[in-house]
Amino acid sequence: MAHHEEHHITLGTHLKVFAILIGLTVLTVVTAKFTDFGVLNVYIAFAIAITKGLLVMGYFMHLKYDEKIFKWIIASAFFFVGLLYIFCVLDIVTRVLQQSAL
Repeated sequence: MAHHEEHHITLGTHLKVFAILIGLTVLTVVTAKFTDFGVLNVYIAFAIAITKGLLVMGYFMHLKYDEKIFKWIIASAFFFVGLLYIFCVLDIVTRVLQQSAL
């Protein structure tokens, strides 16, 4: 078994990441309530959410300082969720709408 070196994240780093997360949350609310980017709204919201998720995983879950295998496991999970999303979108887009006979 390989020796695992402990990484201690300082309180200052935690507070900086927390402040960034609060700022991104405020940005999410502002973009959702007070601005309209048309079709880009969804993409902006997803970009902010992904950024917040990566910060949480990297710092609060200590994934940034963990072994590479855990990064690959998380990346493969995201890959398969994305693949499932693509198949769902393809299913919805390629459906033929039928009119009710009633």
